[in-house]
Amino acid sequence: MAARLGHEATGIDTAQTAIAIAQGKARDRGVTARFLVWNALQLSDLNEQFDSVLDSGLFHVFDDDDRVQYVDSLRAVLPPGGRMYMLCFSDRQPGDWGPRRVTQHEIRASFRDGWQVDSIEASTIGTLNLDPHGARAWRVSISRT
Repeated sequence: MAARLGHEATGIDTAQTAIAIAQGKARDRGVTARFLVWNALQLSDLNEQFDSVLDSGLFHVFDDDDRVQYVDSLRAVLPPGGRMYMLCFSDRQPGDWGPRRVTQHEIRASFRDGWQVDSIEASTIGTLNLDPHGARAWRVSISRT
């Protein structure tokens, strides 16, 4: 999406298969983007900075300890003034199976030191197996202070 809008874009995933699919989609769409097999908990090892970070469905997979490490990892690559946009599963989703549900409080608590949560809005994530109408989610905008 970012590359289609003319931005430099780097996509990461720990799964080689996901990266190969993303590379194929970029090629089919005629856009240039960089894709890396990488661990989001080790972003500092990239030795790079980004103006914006997009997290679509990653934050909610981490346990409490890994969330702390993830936020620290983001801090290493997002300079003050940078923005993070996140889409994560919400505690508003009924049921108790599937991805971990995230509360607004958990988001604010995770991004309190060196961050400003600018907005948290109700949204949906398209899923194939959780809910045919999409799973309830939070769309979050966060600034690095």
